[in-house]
Amino acid sequence: MKTKSTKRSARKTAAAPAKRRPARRATIDTSDIPPLTDEFFAQAIRNPYYRPVKQSTTVRIDADVLDWLRRQGAGYQTRINAILRRAMLRGGGA
Repeated sequence: MKTKSTKRSARKTAAAPAKRRPARRATIDTSDIPPLTDEFFAQAIRNPYYRPVKQSTTVRIDADVLDWLRRQGAGYQTRINAILRRAMLRGGGA
């Protein structure tokens, strides 16, 4: 004797949207918020909690340059990144 599978009916129940009343949107008074000007952005600081996404890559570096970076102590990869970032922000190209 075959038993009826409950998987299908469970999926249908889970997929069915819940019946809810439509949410009422509250009207927010934004009249007291000053506009954001160029001066505001000129004085703005970057979010101190911002962390750029890191991406792993393979780079070929001259042995003497790598040795020099490693002799400065732990964190040579971070120093490489900082050197490249300074060059990027200065507008240095290849």
